[in-house]
Amino acid sequence: MKIRAKWMAVTVVAVSMGAGVVAAQQAAPAASAPPDLTPVANPVSTFVKAGVARYGKNMTAAAEAMPAEKYSFKPSPEMNSYGHLMMHIAQTNNTFCAKISGQAAPDVKIAETDPKDKLVAAIKDSFAFCAAALEKVDDSKLGEQFVLFGSRPISRGGALVALGGSWTDHYATQAVYLRLNGILPPTAQPEKK
Repeated sequence: MKIRAKWMAVTVVAVSMGAGVVAAQQAAPAASAPPDLTPVANPVSTFVKAGVARYGKNMTAAAEAMPAEKYSFKPSPEMNSYGHLMMHIAQTNNTFCAKISGQAAPDVKIAETDPKDKLVAAIKDSFAFCAAALEKVDDSKLGEQFVLFGSRPISRGGALVALGGSWTDHYATQAVYLRLNGILPPTAQPEKK
C-alpha cells in the first residue's frame, strides 16, 4: 500500500510540474522571429567576409591589450615572441587576401622587434586590406588553384577556409599569451553595463 501511495504522489507531482511547464510556455511571450534559413548565394566567401570584421576587432584589441614592454614575451625560449605573432598575423592576412582576390599584397616592412604601435597599425591595416580585397570575391571560382606558400598549390576555396582557420589559431594564441601575463583577452572581458 505504501509503494502505491508513493507512486501516486510521484505521478501527481510529475503531472503538476508538466502542467506548470505547459502553462508557463503558453503564457510566455513569443520568442523572437525564427532565424532566416534562406539559402546563401555564396556560402564560403560570405562566411569568411563576415569573419573579417569580427576577427579584425578581436585580434586588434588583443594586440592593443598587451603592454608594449611585453611584446618580447615568449612563453618558453623556443616559442615566438608576442611581437613576432603580431607581425605574422599582419603578413598572413596580406598574403592570403592578396592571393584569394588576385590583387597585389601591400608592401609592408615590419619586424617582430618594431614598436607596439607600428605592429598594431600593421594588423589594423591588414584587416582593412582583407575587407577591401575580399569585397568582390564570390564562390564562382572556388576550384581555381594557385600557389600560396612555397610550391604547394591550393584552391581558392581551400585558401578561404585556411584564412578563417588562421584567424582562429592566431586569436587563440594571442589569448594564451595575454592570459600568461594576467590579461583577459577581449572575448573574455565581462560585458559592459
